Amino acid sequence: MKESLLLAALLAAAGPASAVDTVEPAPARRATPARQVDRLATARSAIALKDWDGAMRELTVAVREQPQNADVHNLLGYTYRKRASPDMAKAYEHYGMALKINPQHKGAHEYIGEAYLIDRKPQQAEQHLAELERICGGRDCEEYQDLAKSIAEYKSKLQ
Repeated sequence: MKESLLLAALLAAAGPASAVDTVEPAPARRATPARQVDRLATARSAIALKDWDGAMRELTVAVREQPQNADVHNLLGYTYRKRASPDMAKAYEHYGMALKINPQHKGAHEYIGEAYLIDRKPQQAEQHLAELERICGGRDCEEYQDLAKSIAEYKSKLQ
């Protein structure tokens, strides 16, 4: 009896013999949600440190792994806009993708509005401010307040 229990335990611990040398095909290059979260967290940390190159590295991989992630596109647009040599065309491209994926993405509306102010297009910025007011159900959300402040500062510099 002891021998059969011992044999059963050894066989269970060993697992299937054929699995040891079976080579599985490599999985498709898609990020698991945990990896994606890690990339976004790393990118956000780099952005907080104004490490635009580090953020760009993480976000470039993230957008390949999950091209339908509005947050990734929004942060990539932000990074293109904030670099020492801004690429506004790329910034608009990624903000546009974020808004195509999620038309109610508050961060993308705020950031594209700020980009329009850089390009001296306050009317387009105000359109995104109005959209934020609609999405937020008023003027109390942070994104609305930040863009409203940026527009007010822009206008005060014109006078």
